[in-house]
Amino acid sequence: MHGTPAPHARTAPPDAAGRNTHPVSKNRRRRSYGRHTSVRNVPLRTHWLLLTTLVLTLSAALLLEGYTQHLFDERPDGAPRGQASGASVPAAISSGGPVIEGAAGRTATPAPRTIALTFDDGPDPVWTPKILDVLRRNDVHATFFTVGTRVAENPDLARRIVDEGHQIGLHSFTHTDLGTASAWRRSLELRETQLVIAGATGVTTPLLRPPYSSTNKALGDADWNAVVQAGQEGYLTVLTTLDSQDWRRPGVEAIVAATTPSDSAGHIVLLHDAGGDRTQTIAALEQLVPRLKASGWKFATVGDAVSLPAPMQNAGTADRWQGLALITAIGTSSRLLDLLTWLLWAAGAISLFRAVAVFVAARRHVRMRRRPWGAPVTEPVSVIVPAYNESAGIEAAVRSLLASDHPVEVIVVDDGSTDGTADIVEALRLPGVRVIRQQNAGKPAALNTGIAAASCNLLVMVDGDTVFEPDAVRMIVQPFAHRRVGAVSGNAKVVNRGGLLGRWQHIEYVVGFNLDRRLFDLAECMPTVPGAVGAFRREALLRVGGVSDTTLAEDTDLTMALCRDGWRVVYEERAKAWTEAPASLGALWKQRYRWCYGTLQAMWKHRGALAQRGQAGKLGRRGLVYLLMFQVLLPLLAPVVDVFAVYGLVFLDPLRIVGLWTAFLLLQVLMGLYAFRLDGERPGPLWSLPLQQFVYRQLMYLVVIQSVFTAVAGSRLRWQRMERYGSLQVPVAPSEPLAEAPAEPLAGASATPRAEPLYGYAAPPAPAPAPASSPAPPAGEPWAPDPWADPAAPYGGHATDPSWHPHPAAPGPQNHIWPSQQGHPGP
Repeated sequence: MHGTPAPHARTAPPDAAGRNTHPVSKNRRRRSYGRHTSVRNVPLRTHWLLLTTLVLTLSAALLLEGYTQHLFDERPDGAPRGQASGASVPAAISSGGPVIEGAAGRTATPAPRTIALTFDDGPDPVWTPKILDVLRRNDVHATFFTVGTRVAENPDLARRIVDEGHQIGLHSFTHTDLGTASAWRRSLELRETQLVIAGATGVTTPLLRPPYSSTNKALGDADWNAVVQAGQEGYLTVLTTLDSQDWRRPGVEAIVAATTPSDSAGHIVLLHDAGGDRTQTIAALEQLVPRLKASGWKFATVGDAVSLPAPMQNAGTADRWQGLALITAIGTSSRLLDLLTWLLWAAGAISLFRAVAVFVAARRHVRMRRRPWGAPVTEPVSVIVPAYNESAGIEAAVRSLLASDHPVEVIVVDDGSTDGTADIVEALRLPGVRVIRQQNAGKPAALNTGIAAASCNLLVMVDGDTVFEPDAVRMIVQPFAHRRVGAVSGNAKVVNRGGLLGRWQHIEYVVGFNLDRRLFDLAECMPTVPGAVGAFRREALLRVGGVSDTTLAEDTDLTMALCRDGWRVVYEERAKAWTEAPASLGALWKQRYRWCYGTLQAMWKHRGALAQRGQAGKLGRRGLVYLLMFQVLLPLLAPVVDVFAVYGLVFLDPLRIVGLWTAFLLLQVLMGLYAFRLDGERPGPLWSLPLQQFVYRQLMYLVVIQSVFTAVAGSRLRWQRMERYGSLQVPVAPSEPLAEAPAEPLAGASATPRAEPLYGYAAPPAPAPAPASSPAPPAGEPWAPDPWADPAAPYGGHATDPSWHPHPAAPGPQNHIWPSQQGHPGP
């Protein structure tokens, strides 16, 4: 909502002959040029590459986390799988030994009276160490078929398994059923598991136990295909001959009985060291091993039981480094997901808190505004219109100002336009309108020119693409009845609301900007009086040295300077003005980029308010913190939210994600309905709010990202002028005369308002005149209680107190004082 852009050359306001001779502006120009020449003025491209890299990295991390955690098959080993045909399984395999070389169709059987204890599903940080302790005490070596993701989570345990003489094997990467998996996923599961084992232990292994496998006779056609493919990739499939059924937790005696051989043949025993409480497994081992040893049984690893030559080999350097990288990536993605989860919860809580705070503040603001400011303000007003190539809308803007029900003088400052803007205004020959031409010097210089030329103590600044309602000037100056008010923000409304982009901006103006202004007003920390519709005390402007050109958001910079100088800045929602919004995404991007970048500049410039007291401290600790949190940090987090939402739809519960999104959208709709009601708007455009989340919101957070990178890089952003569309018309005049309007207009002002429709709306009837203010308090009365505590008393104090002036104990940055005002004692 910043003003009309213009190129950034800095020159002084002209004198009566049109020459630029103002010494203050000359000094400022020299300082500005000196500062600007030290700043790079180059377009940024690296940050988009960096952003793309970060988003892709985040997406990859979440994809890895989703694959390893949320595609993990947690069904128990004995879960029903359905009856599968085994017609393609060779008879030699079905009746052969439990160790299978799938590619050659050969099997191997453990030596007689030899038991190979095998443990699936680990390593587990609780149960695997306890099982290893039992095996060490009984001097028994076993084989552990490990899940790749759990090896990545517990690499030290995998290393301990190997270091203590046990064999390690593969149990897939995510405990998936290899028989039902596609060929590519089988290869991925085996390869990734092998890599993490190599990274954790420094060895590779050919031993594989497919999850949900059991004996040779239970092999189905799909299982056999997986065994064959594994054999072709160099793996030996290890099935079982005795299943302990410990995953059922049937009791220690039942486990011992199930794992005790009934003959003298060699056996491969299936147990588990993960997947749940393994207390019964450990107790069974304590009984089983000594009992079988006493009966003459020998315990061996799978490789030793079938006499495999060196089943485990040292991993190659490449495999080991890839494995370490994969382990690191899995750990990082897990920690990143935990961090994102906390951040998203925090962002959600903060957003909900903001919604509640804005709603409560709006209600209190409405009640507060029912009280008059004081005696009606009827003194004339100087309206300053800085214009740079505003030929499309300048006539409508000027005519709307002359149609005001309040005495005005209109000063159009043509800032070196090349489209005949000044000629258009002069050709109108309207009484009460002055045109000042100056060389192109930028909007701040044009405003300062208008301030110097103004004859009134109350000033209204309006963009050349904005038209006022007939009562807007009268409404916007009424808060000046209170002596502490130094500036007033009006209610800017979008005139070109056709199409989705226009509706979205209309929603943003009503729901975002205006609700926030009510909160800022109540909290006494208004950061911005928009360039489209704002009013100022002349003395307040002079105290801060006029409009600064050190930021691109001159309106935000000026407002913050006024707050730091002790002035109150308030919001008058009844002062309505209509402005053209960008009609294309490109134009919107340029406008919002400049706004955001300029706001960041102003926040940095006025960061000292954080440590100040009084009105400046309220701006710093309330306004600046609010802007930082909700206009910088949360938008920077928005891409993460979107990526995480996609992650949730793919890997989490889609219904839950959609439900959360719907709840968030419902909250926005409710806020929108309330804001539209407060603004007297029809709620029809809110139907497009869901679509806004998929296009407009992304554009806005990209703008913030671009602005932050630009600010951090120290690049200087040039003015970008918004395209004008000529959609403005002069509003109709009020239907009833206003009691408080003066009988005689300001000399030279138009006495015959022109009645033309504005976007199909007629101006509302004028309100009744405000009652006179209460008697003045004693001189020097301090500031009244904070409006947070008493909504019935808007700002305390009285407009007629001649002794009050803003306390400059914590002044904002002071620019030069106009030469004619040097030595001015202040309010």
